[in-house]
Amino acid sequence: TFEGRVEVYHDGKWGTICDDRWDDRDAEVVCRQLGLSGNPKALSWAHYGQGSGPILLDEVECSGNELSLDQCKKSDWGQQNCDHIEDAGVSCDPFTVLTFPSPCFAEGSVRLAGGRGPHEGRVEVYYNGDWGTVCDDGWTDLSAQVVCRQLGFR
Repeated sequence: TFEGRVEVYHDGKWGTICDDRWDDRDAEVVCRQLGLSGNPKALSWAHYGQGSGPILLDEVECSGNELSLDQCKKSDWGQQNCDHIEDAGVSCDPFTVLTFPSPCFAEGSVRLAGGRGPHEGRVEVYYNGDWGTVCDDGWTDLSAQVVCRQLGFR
């Protein structure tokens, strides 16, 4: 599935994440970690029901570029001040992908155009209200990895 309450495994047990500071950038990292693309959406206040057991993480603050939650700024494992009514959730719904063009794009958003599918194509970047191409001077496999990661691909 592509949505639900987020649970993490640490020190031999599963637990939930408190929704303090929980936002769409955190959801983007969760979706990426699960290998899902779509429109990452953070949900708060136990939207998908309250968990049981320990609340393992709190104050998660991802930039959105991390490969896993473990790389994000967060409280120490088990350090929290929450109840399960604050369990964090995520939707990685593949059916709510934004269509182009949209006024909702952030500066530096990327997309692939002209390929045979959503996984390949010419790299385009959103800047100053418009989409433009990227020159291949200095373009490397590392550059391609960054774009793939930003698009939610492994």
